[in-house]
Amino acid sequence: MLNITRLLQDGIAVDNHLFEANDILLGPDARLANTVVTLDIELAKLANQAGWSRVYEKANPPATTVLASQFNCVLHWGLLFAARKQWTHLVVLSDQEFAHLLALKKSTKAADLNKEYLAIKNLLLGSYFTHRQEDFRHAWHLLLKLGLVDLGVTADQVMAAHEELIK
Repeated sequence: MLNITRLLQDGIAVDNHLFEANDILLGPDARLANTVVTLDIELAKLANQAGWSRVYEKANPPATTVLASQFNCVLHWGLLFAARKQWTHLVVLSDQEFAHLLALKKSTKAADLNKEYLAIKNLLLGSYFTHRQEDFRHAWHLLLKLGLVDLGVTADQVMAAHEELIK
């Protein structure tokens, strides 16, 4: 199972260390905005790597290990966003919720994956601007579904990518 608590705690610790080590001076609002922008960029990179939106090209799908690394990066920034908003209670899933998520039907059509991606972006940005926790919760669940179901990344691959990220 995905150890979201560990991902969250390690992500916060690494982020705080990097801010201190590099003497970055951003206030709380600017730091939150930077987190949202970076999350948005990393999510776009994940969609680009997966390649479903490039309908004019016939490309081989990337290895799930490549996707796992980028998906972990998106999770990292998503978890930092939750921490900055003090919404960490929204990211933890029970074993039953996690099993339900993994049992969802895999999206394979470009149209469905594009809608899912756009819904995640819309909900994330909406939660930033309107402070709606439910928008973030829904975006988080869609994000987990995108990576763990649609892209086929396993929890073990995420945790391995996490170990590389925090080094």
